Amino acid sequence: MKRILIFAYVVLLLGSASYAQQDSPAPPMGPQAPLPAVPSRSSPPAQAVVPVPVPIAPPKPNGPVQKSLVRITATAVEPDYKAPWNAGAIQRGVGAGFVIEDKRILTNAHVVSNSRYLTVERDGDPNKYPAKVLFIANDCDLALITVDAPNFFKNMVPLKFGGIPALESTVSAYGYPIGGERMSVTTGIVSRIDFQLYTHSSIDQHLAVQISAQINPGNSGGPVMQNGKVIGVAFQGYSGDVAQGVAYMIPTPVINRFLKDVSNGHYDKYVDLAISYSKLQNPAQRKFLGLKDDNRGVLVSTVVEAGPSANVLRPGDVLLTIDDHPIASDGNVELEGEPADFQEVVERKFKGGSVKVDIWRDKQPMTVKIEFVKTAWPYLIQGHSYDVRPRYVLYGGLLFQPLNLDLLEANRSTDLRLRHFFEYFILEQLYLQHPDVIVLANILPDPINTYLAPYRGGIVDEINGKKIRTLDDLANSFAEAPERIVIRMIGDGPPLVLDRNKVEAARERIKTRYNVLKEQNLEEQPGSNAPKQANKI
Repeated sequence: MKRILIFAYVVLLLGSASYAQQDSPAPPMGPQAPLPAVPSRSSPPAQAVVPVPVPIAPPKPNGPVQKSLVRITATAVEPDYKAPWNAGAIQRGVGAGFVIEDKRILTNAHVVSNSRYLTVERDGDPNKYPAKVLFIANDCDLALITVDAPNFFKNMVPLKFGGIPALESTVSAYGYPIGGERMSVTTGIVSRIDFQLYTHSSIDQHLAVQISAQINPGNSGGPVMQNGKVIGVAFQGYSGDVAQGVAYMIPTPVINRFLKDVSNGHYDKYVDLAISYSKLQNPAQRKFLGLKDDNRGVLVSTVVEAGPSANVLRPGDVLLTIDDHPIASDGNVELEGEPADFQEVVERKFKGGSVKVDIWRDKQPMTVKIEFVKTAWPYLIQGHSYDVRPRYVLYGGLLFQPLNLDLLEANRSTDLRLRHFFEYFILEQLYLQHPDVIVLANILPDPINTYLAPYRGGIVDEINGKKIRTLDDLANSFAEAPERIVIRMIGDGPPLVLDRNKVEAARERIKTRYNVLKEQNLEEQPGSNAPKQANKI
């Protein structure tokens, strides 16, 4: 918008200058120019000089954003999955946020997650105000914070929300990126509107808008605006060695859903069908399934037993419509006049709601209803966790932990068996037998556990003949174990054997040597008691 206004002003300025030159020629320049002659009484009156207008800065297209924007500084503690009894490393980061109604500040979840201390600064005020998190939604990378200082919100202007911007329209991103202390503005165009992976959780996909405006560290949480309204929140982009000029913002449908979800004082997270599907664009495949040649329907591949679609859908079903929206063979439906992934219909639902689906089963049409009364907890291990302490059991210097994405990344594991259990935990329904995949993640060297290095990275199957399904099972087995503890891992190979009396004798020695303050943490539970996201901190 700024560029258009400046161009129009330059054209206007050039037009005025030309008009002035035609009516009143400019006097000759240079030291040799003769002085103008004094006109006689009989001379005609001199022509008036048309003044050249003084340049005026074009108006700000989005108003005084400084009165709404804040700078957020977060001191966070990252969990230490290699030594989970430690508090973890202290990190400091800077992000942006903006004021909305009811004295709340909207920002990204990744700006405030794992935080221990938050401060907020506003334009023209040298003070740093302590802030607190009201709600955090790690699945869609949004958070609400506030400041208790009575005068903080004085003269600040809450921003209003707009809709989804049109392709090729101009937008402006505001924030506090690296390289300065004051507000920065970058401008670009909307280049794509699509479902994208939200990297904060590394598993959730939602609607996202790609823009060409530069998004750098410090821009996160800042508003992206058009015509004076917020049409998105800046949240992620690509590094220069992957793609240049590609950044993403969280659009208003996702923002509005988050704000509506927390309106009852609690964040319930997104609901999900918990299925996998494949497109049905191949004519021969459609004919085999008995479908019409109408380019409609997608094929259900997997139904997660722990999800809301269990006992309603089954592999081999063809989804034809969802809430009366016809599903195309590429998985798209028409929403508000635009094509969108059919899961966008589910994205707009809330816990306790339902969706109607027309399906094709055994070459017969059916209509089913799916109620969103439970969350598909198995997906949690494939995403990042925040604001929780890692679960673990340390016994005889052997560190046992449940498999999840954070553990894999911390140990940079390349073990094929671990990768298989992680990648196919849901697709092969491995969680039915192993709600927790218990891994011997590390060994703290001591005389009682020498020569056990080959077992590192192994998955616990049973202890003294008892199947181990959860971390609680493991802790109870160690507490009740006889003199000899026989641990069998999944796969071939001899069992790992420990002497209980020697383990007990070495306990204090190991704790002192490695500064272990606590030998286990069992707070988070799998299955129906799967880790629940902290909503209020």
